[in-house]
Amino acid sequence: MSTQLEVATPNTRKLTVASRSRITLVAGLLFGVLTQAVFLWTAAQLFLFLRFGSQSTQAFSPLLDIGLALFFALPHSVLLLPAVNKWLRQSVPSQLLGCVHCLATCISLLVLFETWTASHASIWQLQGWAEQLMLAGFYGSWVALFYSLYLTGLGYQTGFLPWWCWLRGKKSPTRSFEIVSLFRFMRHPVYLSFLGLIWFTPHMTLDHAVLTIIWTAYIYVGSYLKDQRLERFIGEPYRAYARKVTGFPLIGFGPWGRRKISGGDY
Repeated sequence: MSTQLEVATPNTRKLTVASRSRITLVAGLLFGVLTQAVFLWTAAQLFLFLRFGSQSTQAFSPLLDIGLALFFALPHSVLLLPAVNKWLRQSVPSQLLGCVHCLATCISLLVLFETWTASHASIWQLQGWAEQLMLAGFYGSWVALFYSLYLTGLGYQTGFLPWWCWLRGKKSPTRSFEIVSLFRFMRHPVYLSFLGLIWFTPHMTLDHAVLTIIWTAYIYVGSYLKDQRLERFIGEPYRAYARKVTGFPLIGFGPWGRRKISGGDY
């Protein structure tokens, strides 16, 4: 009985809470470091995959590749659902959700790289000055992608900044809505840059074409859904911005054009 009473004392309870806090802190530290390391590795693997293609020796399987290309979009899209976000917040600190999203996206990409099947059939294979122009577009798209992510807050995209603030016991800085640089001319420079990564290839194989078509459709749908989320969170300032600036250059119609003034719908 004396032992049981001793366990129930207030001092022991405080010690237990403190111990759990330390365990949570260490677990959060390791989780954040792991996420950022996996992000850097995945970015390097994505570059190699898109530049040189899959090195798989498996026979080309169109259905498998289609499934993998679609699978990439699934975890990220599901995690953005309000109901799923609410459920995650019950067990995961809100400042670590960015890391959860980033890690889920990276894992889906790594699975794709590992299990992708390559085709030897070519749709086009450029050489000479045409190849150099295509490669310039590819490398330029990478520069544009990281610059666009920098403008939107790369630390938020990877979950690093909220995680770092959580680790130091501080609140994350409020993200302000600012129309700067590329965002003066288009609403979705990040998505446009990603389109460049998959379209600018001097050697378009059949499996790369499968990836390109599916991811292009995903990017256009994703940009539409991104507009909806930003309108919900930012409100009228974003709607006013969307009425003046197109989603993508040279696309002045539908959900990727300027927002209609009357009725508030695309």
